[in-house]
Amino acid sequence: MSPVDPSIHPSIHMLVIRRSLDAIDLLNPTAESERRKHKLKRLVQSPNSFFMDVKCPGCFNLTTVFSHSQSVVVCNGCSTVLCQPTGGRAKLTEGCSFRKKSN
Repeated sequence: MSPVDPSIHPSIHMLVIRRSLDAIDLLNPTAESERRKHKLKRLVQSPNSFFMDVKCPGCFNLTTVFSHSQSVVVCNGCSTVLCQPTGGRAKLTEGCSFRKKSN
């Protein structure tokens, strides 16, 4: 079955069998494997960032915020800080809820 004679070296034989069992369908990747990949290495390139509606815990106003915002975002109604910038995604303050905006 395998192209390598098992009498030559048993570990090579196991390597050939393992690679044939770990076959991956590159045209139909799983959703989880696509989500974990870098944004440019996905089958269809898509950004990791998104816009979201953030609800203020004090006055319940909705504010549109970019997920990777690089500045502090405050509520227009009560001037409460809604999110703080970090190195990547913005960190929502405690008590704020959000939902991704659809197109």
